[in-house]
Amino acid sequence: MAPYESDDAVGAAHDEHPRSGRRKAARYAVPVAVVGVAAATIGLVPALADSGDPDLPKISAQQLIEKIAASDVQRLSGTVKISTDLGLPDLGGLEDGLMSGSGRGGSGDGSSADPQAKLTELVSGTHTLRVAADGPDRQKLSLLESGAEYSLIHNGKDVWGYDSKSNEVYHSTGAGSGKDREGEPPATPKDFADQALKSVDDTTSVTVDGTAQVAGRDAYKLLIRPKQSGTTVGAISIAVDAKTGMPLKFTLTPSSGGAAVLDAGFTQVSFARPTASTFDFTPPKGAKVTEEKDAPGAREHTPKHGEDFAGGLAGKDGLKVLGKGWTSVATFDTGAKGGLPTGSQGGDLGGFLGSLGDPVSGKFGKGTVFSTRLVNALITDDGKVYAGTVTKEALVKAADAGK
Repeated sequence: MAPYESDDAVGAAHDEHPRSGRRKAARYAVPVAVVGVAAATIGLVPALADSGDPDLPKISAQQLIEKIAASDVQRLSGTVKISTDLGLPDLGGLEDGLMSGSGRGGSGDGSSADPQAKLTELVSGTHTLRVAADGPDRQKLSLLESGAEYSLIHNGKDVWGYDSKSNEVYHSTGAGSGKDREGEPPATPKDFADQALKSVDDTTSVTVDGTAQVAGRDAYKLLIRPKQSGTTVGAISIAVDAKTGMPLKFTLTPSSGGAAVLDAGFTQVSFARPTASTFDFTPPKGAKVTEEKDAPGAREHTPKHGEDFAGGLAGKDGLKVLGKGWTSVATFDTGAKGGLPTGSQGGDLGGFLGSLGDPVSGKFGKGTVFSTRLVNALITDDGKVYAGTVTKEALVKAADAGK
């Protein structure tokens, strides 16, 4: 079916979207989080779409955005396929060493069942998830691995993480409403769509790009494109269930072309109520159980929102934003003069990191640019960081302008 003619009502879309007031903070949190933990949550790739485009009534982009915003699916179960191709280098054992040293690996004092550590695995590769939900107080997500499974279960006031490979359990209580999940890594097409729609403003083109079938369901395709040059984002496609308005598939392609950077989609989905036993969990016999309050660096010291984390990274000098829209750049001062880490252990780390980046210079001075297919970050020799979903050239230009 040919793409629909539809209004490019970006300004109106922004005004109507219930979360638009926080679009800027959400957009900048992602690049800064990548600088800090590289895991920060962008990442999923192709879910399988069924063949054949359904014949659906015409709908405008504004109407489709409103349909997504009004969607209130409370019960579902299904399988999500996620792939991520950020173009990150193979770090070998370095990543395990860093995670272990931070107390969040399978060794050391941390727990391999800690969800904030475990779900960062979604930042690369292809993964299969099983998901289930029954209202705001009961959700389950299972990450299927070769011969093992990791499950995250929210049931009332309890949140359980269980790693079958290590037979470790992570437990916390006092969980808030399931509707407030901004502190958790995104894992479903809806999670990613919510983040993308926060970025819709007058620098964005939004159109309806025909229809598709995803997981056996008829869907409209919403196409989001930056109007600006200099961004690494090429296009975002969201397949929206025609009946419920829930996003079924999310695909982000880079401006450089090639495979999607991330693409997440249901391969199977049902909106029937899952059985109550789906959300039951009792620690297996012999399992090591870590209570949240006993874990090193307990949650009270861990920001729950992307923008809080960005603010924490920014430190006393604060986070600043240069530019507008998709080519905006977040910048902050680390206070660490001299560029990359040095010292007895920092020397090796600094040399290793330096080998991954490209030296650059400009009015700002000298520094090193670290690149992925989506996010670029510049660390200057005088301790400043510039990061964004922009090209290396745009990043250096922003650093020069901000000097």
